Amino acid sequence: MDHREVAAVLTYAGRLDPRLIRTDPGEADNQLDTWHELLNDVPMTTGQGWDARGIVRKRIVMSPYPILPADVARDWQAYRRDRLVRHTDPTPAADPDNPQAWRTELLAARDAVAAGQAAPAAHRGITAGRHRPGLKDQLAAVGSYIPPAARAALAPYRPARAAREAAIAAGGPDVLGVPCDWCHADKGEPCRRRRISLDGTARGNAPRATVHPGRIDSALAAQAQQASAA
Repeated sequence: MDHREVAAVLTYAGRLDPRLIRTDPGEADNQLDTWHELLNDVPMTTGQGWDARGIVRKRIVMSPYPILPADVARDWQAYRRDRLVRHTDPTPAADPDNPQAWRTELLAARDAVAAGQAAPAAHRGITAGRHRPGLKDQLAAVGSYIPPAARAALAPYRPARAAREAAIAAGGPDVLGVPCDWCHADKGEPCRRRRISLDGTARGNAPRATVHPGRIDSALAAQAQQASAA
């Protein structure tokens, strides 16, 4: 604001709060110089919602103390910060091989947004469109931990897990969802070949492709209990 605009803001503030009125010419000149010193880089109005007179009115309404020019300057800085936070730098039209021109255009765009001369550029939103053929199947495959094609290729190397998935797909119980009382395999782990030696100790720890019959019974009981609870 120049001296004329600052004087207009002071006149408006004095009309709302007579305590700001200075009748002595020397005091009035000092007051005008002080306000101009702090507000010379603050615009009076912008096309993006800033109005120094509105800030003056808000401050006078909210505070019982006389307004200071620093109050208006602080609100202007907050206004600039808020606009820059909501701004996303668009891609400059300058040649990217010319770093100086690229930087100059970026800074000019930011200065225009901060000064209230241009609106902040928001992130580009996701727009709706027609689905491509097969997109639903592709998304379903991506959403799976292992795509169906890879799962089928791994089945020969994971017989226990493949049998578990086939049973669940057929509506059967999750046999690996319960521990095994015979070989003491935890949930999610395949059963182990457990051999008892003559002295009563367990020998052998090779994984089985199938689960022990007792584990199937436990899985069926757990499935029935879940069905009754539902």
